[in-house]
Amino acid sequence: MPTRGLSAPTVLLTGFDAFGGATLNPSWLAAQALHGRQVAGHRVVAARLPTVFDASLRELQALLAAHAPAVVLCVGLASGRAALSLERVAININDASLADNHGAQPIDTPVVPHGPTAYFSSLPLKAMLLALRRHGLPAELSQSAGTFVCNHVFYGLMHLLATEPRLERTRGGFVHVPDLPVLGLPDLVGGLHLMLETALTTQGDSHFAAGSVS
Repeated sequence: MPTRGLSAPTVLLTGFDAFGGATLNPSWLAAQALHGRQVAGHRVVAARLPTVFDASLRELQALLAAHAPAVVLCVGLASGRAALSLERVAININDASLADNHGAQPIDTPVVPHGPTAYFSSLPLKAMLLALRRHGLPAELSQSAGTFVCNHVFYGLMHLLATEPRLERTRGGFVHVPDLPVLGLPDLVGGLHLMLETALTTQGDSHFAAGSVS
């Protein structure tokens, strides 16, 4: 089992398999394109998670144990959005308006029983947002990752980082990407690369208004 002391430092980048009748998921296409690349002295390990409530977190936990990454960025698809959405908050609830790929549709259940109400991303989101915008990529800070599998994974990730001693220095977060007709694959790949680079090279965060009124 590799550790930071015995192997090159890594970052973990995850996407999801296709769901809802689609044949592909741009979150995985973009993550897969970065697998094996070097970003700020770290090797990118890309992995595809199932769009399934419980199985997604089991797989993520195994990946964290195997790689002990410095940074984790989980990526999901948000059809209907028009920008790269950097998620700020993960909430402890599943409330699925449609079934996952195994037919599960949890309603009003916690991601982690008796867990905290919410977790904040530990990535420098505003610095990442600024970097994306400086490169001409549409990007926004989002205050809600929804209540489907994406939020389930985001909350589960942050809970693992908060409770596993071996991961106490690992930072993590979640980003939603739009459909490919809205933002092409080269821009998705470039945006993820830029976000990882910024996360790995930024100690603090930028400070400017990026919230919303409604």
